[in-house]
Amino acid sequence: MKPSRLPVFAAALGVATACSGPVAAQGFLERLFGIRPAQPVYPPAPVPMQPRGPVYNEPYQAPAPGMGEEAALPPDGSMSPSAPPAPRPVVLRPPGEDTVLGRDLRLNGAEGSIRLERTGRDELKAQITLVGSKISRPTEACSVKIGGGAPVPVSALGKPEGLARYEIQAPGCPMVADVLDGGLFVSAPKDVCEFKEADCAVEPFGVWGPDAASLIPKARDLEQARAAADRAVRENYKALAHRATPQSLRPIVAEQAGFSAERETVCRSYHREGVHGFCNTRYTEGRAVMLAARLGLISPVAEAQPGERRPRSRPTPAPIQPAQQPLDPYFVR
Repeated sequence: MKPSRLPVFAAALGVATACSGPVAAQGFLERLFGIRPAQPVYPPAPVPMQPRGPVYNEPYQAPAPGMGEEAALPPDGSMSPSAPPAPRPVVLRPPGEDTVLGRDLRLNGAEGSIRLERTGRDELKAQITLVGSKISRPTEACSVKIGGGAPVPVSALGKPEGLARYEIQAPGCPMVADVLDGGLFVSAPKDVCEFKEADCAVEPFGVWGPDAASLIPKARDLEQARAAADRAVRENYKALAHRATPQSLRPIVAEQAGFSAERETVCRSYHREGVHGFCNTRYTEGRAVMLAARLGLISPVAEAQPGERRPRSRPTPAPIQPAQQPLDPYFVR
């Protein structure tokens, strides 16, 4: 810069400073030396407010016509969550008497023998041998052939708890048995039956089924059936508890809680149960069927057996309708 122009530049700078202040001087210097001025900083623009949605604690107002069901709110202004879906029960097919007919079933797979045979169209009989201990010497074993070894009559009691139930009319020790898949559960009598003539006391209560030697090869299939039966018991219990009233729920919960202990008591004496699991599987299946019957999913009437004939109801013939004449606009009667 030439020395002659310095006083002019100083004078101009003083005038700009005096007129506009520091901000104008800074802008003049930026334009003089070619510096791009800084962009002004503005406050952020206000965000537009969204329209206020429905306030649920305000008084209820009926929706205007044409607004649809979405605008409707409950009268109390609350938004209640949807109820959980009801449990779905699992129905296992009740076993038929064909799974036990003509087979030697032993108490706990080891003692005594019950063999059911159908001798006629409606006649079912059983040959029974009971094993127990002597009354005079409890440490010694004894056996009794019911009826001297002759078949005793068996009467059907229907399906009061889902399983086919029979009464074995054994003299001196009548028994009530439910049909399991390949076995019988003798639920009565729970007390000891004494045969004083034979000096023998027996306890028929428990599961009567095949011996362990025939069950061990089926251990894998029994394990899978046990898993399915456990699931059916859980789902059916949930469904039964869902339908129960607060007053009737307590006994249902108590009964289900005691089921495992009862199963352990019944099946702990079965021969080699820990190897094959036959008793636990069939007893659990019976429990699942019983719960399904309480839910009304199984009829309490026993089904007809293969050798049993029942009268068939003939359908009522439909009334004959008169023939209709074709509709013809040009038809003259």
